[in-house]
Amino acid sequence: MDAWRGKWALVTGASAGIGKALAEELAAGGANLVLTARRTDRLQQLAKTLTARHQIRTEVCIADLAATKGPEEIYACTRELDIAIDLLVNNAGFGSYGEFSGDDLRRLLDMVQVNCSAVVHLTRLFLPEMIARKRGDILIVASTASFQAVPYISTYAATKAFDLLLAEGLAEEMKPHGIRVCALCPGSTESEFHQVARQTQFAARQKQETTEKVARTGLKALAAGRSYVISGLGNYLGAHTQRLVPRRLVTRVAGNMFRPSSKS
Repeated sequence: MDAWRGKWALVTGASAGIGKALAEELAAGGANLVLTARRTDRLQQLAKTLTARHQIRTEVCIADLAATKGPEEIYACTRELDIAIDLLVNNAGFGSYGEFSGDDLRRLLDMVQVNCSAVVHLTRLFLPEMIARKRGDILIVASTASFQAVPYISTYAATKAFDLLLAEGLAEEMKPHGIRVCALCPGSTESEFHQVARQTQFAARQKQETTEKVARTGLKALAAGRSYVISGLGNYLGAHTQRLVPRRLVTRVAGNMFRPSSKS
């Protein structure tokens, strides 16, 4: 975990869940942190705690990545602080459960903005500087939902497939520049995600990994130069075994798993 000791890492969505765990793991390894999210109080408390516990430097940049100007605000914040980012962690993201036709349109469009557009925007802003320095790393948090269509979270699964393919493509593209890019694909995780996505009924019946375990898995894979990693053996087997089955059948099985009950 000390691959980024003394360097600056920027973590989006750092106020809770996997983002917070990633910040904690990086801080324990001696990395300085720029923490971003919408919730000021949470970020400031986390920054204060990590600074005191690990004797690192922390900065807080408040931004809403659902707004198109959010990535530019984060980039401008680092420029004003005169901080060179050596590790960009594109973690911010959210899901939404339910039948597509009945979901809130604004929520769906915001999901695409945060999960896809903001990832592209931030990566494009920080990557040229990494190339110029001939060093840098990018971790993009995708999902096991990246590997197949998932009815009733169709938009979320599509955004995470985008993240996975973007990371894998950039990983190969950036090799000549000495820059590592990795997609972290967690399955069900102990975090606020299920509450935000309104799908807590599924969390109760799934074996969940801790955010700490997921964060550690992602950072180790990035440091090892892997282009993607699936957290958890069961998740790995599930993601790859379904490649042996017709895609229509995989989607049908997923639909049966996620279909809302008649009581809903």
